[in-house]
Amino acid sequence: MSHRNWLSLLVLLGVLLVPGCDATPGTATDADSANTSISNTVEELERQLEIDRHAQLVSLKSDPVSSLAGFTTDGCSGGLTIGWEYLAGRIASFQKQHGTQPAWEDCCVAHDRRYHTGGPGKVTAGESFRLRREADLELQVCVMETGAQRAPVLSKEYGLSVDQVAELYDAVAELMYRAVRIGGVPCSGLPWRWGYGWPECQ
Repeated sequence: MSHRNWLSLLVLLGVLLVPGCDATPGTATDADSANTSISNTVEELERQLEIDRHAQLVSLKSDPVSSLAGFTTDGCSGGLTIGWEYLAGRIASFQKQHGTQPAWEDCCVAHDRRYHTGGPGKVTAGESFRLRREADLELQVCVMETGAQRAPVLSKEYGLSVDQVAELYDAVAELMYRAVRIGGVPCSGLPWRWGYGWPECQ
C-alpha cells in the first residue's frame, strides 16, 4: 500500500471512529451540512481504497475457470454468534431471555447471502462497490428494526425505557456497520470478504 493510501486509511479510520463529529461549531443546519460533507468524504475515501479490489473481483467472476462455491454462513461474523452461543450454553437465564443465537442472526445470514456472491454476475467495479455498501446499510437497518421489535419486552426485563433499548440496538447496529465496512473489503483473503464464495483473488 502506498504512503498516500496509508494516509487515506488513517483519515478514514479517524472519521469512522468519531461518530457524529461536527467539523465546525454553529447552528443545527451547519452541523447537518458538516455531517453530510463528512459522510461524502468517507464514502469517497472508501471508494478510493477499495475500488481496485472490486475490479479484481469483477475480473475473477468473469473468468471462465472461476466458479462460485456453495453458500455457507457463520451467522454473525467476528465471534458474535460464537460468543452468544457460548454465553447461552453457560448462563441459563441469558439463554432463556435471549435464546441461543443473536436476536439479529437472520440479518447476518441475509447479509452473508449478499456477500457470498459479491453481487450479480456482470457488474462494474463501481456497481460492486455500491452493492456492498447497500448490503451493509441493510444489515444496519435490519439490526435496528430487530431492536424496535424487541424493545417492549426488553424494557420490562431490564427496567429501561423503550427508547433506551432502541438506542442500545442502534449503537450495536452502528458498530456492526462500521465493522463490515472496514473488514468486508473484497479480495482481502478474509473468509467474510465481499464475494467470499468466489476463489481468492491472485
